[in-house]
Amino acid sequence: MIDEGDRLARAGHYVLGLMDEEERERAERDLERDGAFRDAVLRLAERMHVLDTAPATDGRWRAISERIAEMPQMHGLAPATTLTAAQQITGPKAAVRRVGLHSVPGWRAALMAASLIAAFALGYLAGISNAPKVPAAVERTEP
Repeated sequence: MIDEGDRLARAGHYVLGLMDEEERERAERDLERDGAFRDAVLRLAERMHVLDTAPATDGRWRAISERIAEMPQMHGLAPATTLTAAQQITGPKAAVRRVGLHSVPGWRAALMAASLIAAFALGYLAGISNAPKVPAAVERTEP
């Protein structure tokens, strides 16, 4: 007996075309025999039919771009533009805002790394010099 969730997942894979050849043939055989699986496939196919496969028109794409530009994380960035075929291959020539490790130029990064190494070395040496002295060997005396 197949669980309803498994049946829906399998029907979804069939409708979306995610099955390999062997699984697809088995699913098509089950469509003829299993009424519940057939109903699940039909329900999912009707739901997926509602989704439009046509590309977005220029007006819809412009509205999507404007809504994305209004998001708080997009403030301070240039608006998205459509790239030409040459730009898609070579990449846009606009300045790239560097983030994280790539935001610091070479000599500043080297200076920061040297400063961190010096700070850790000083901390290590300070910890060693203030450590309590432990005798190397303890001499045992007999009473």
